[in-house]
Amino acid sequence: MSGRVVVDVSDLACGALRAVEVEGRKLVLCRAEDGVYALENRCPHAFVPLDAGRLRGFLLECPLHGGTLDVRDGRPCGHPIRRPATTFAVRPVAGGIEIDLCARADGPREAPCTT
Repeated sequence: MSGRVVVDVSDLACGALRAVEVEGRKLVLCRAEDGVYALENRCPHAFVPLDAGRLRGFLLECPLHGGTLDVRDGRPCGHPIRRPATTFAVRPVAGGIEIDLCARADGPREAPCTT
């Protein structure tokens, strides 16, 4: 288990979400305005998968109660979510993005959307 994995996101459209499982961890990839972000695919309030939610700008809306999280750092932005989501550091590499399962996210990811 390396803690780092490369994922192809070339077909992930701006505003889209994708569920992936890497090294036993369930993540949701979110392509926002300035790049791709990776979060644990579980709402910190309702414990439901977030990949069925909606991404609006940098806000990821939980599909169950409509609470929102900022995909850049996982912080809660709308009730009923009160705890932050777990986020992971992402950086661009040849062939996609590298997700570091051992590091928290702290800045922009990958190339911005081109729409």
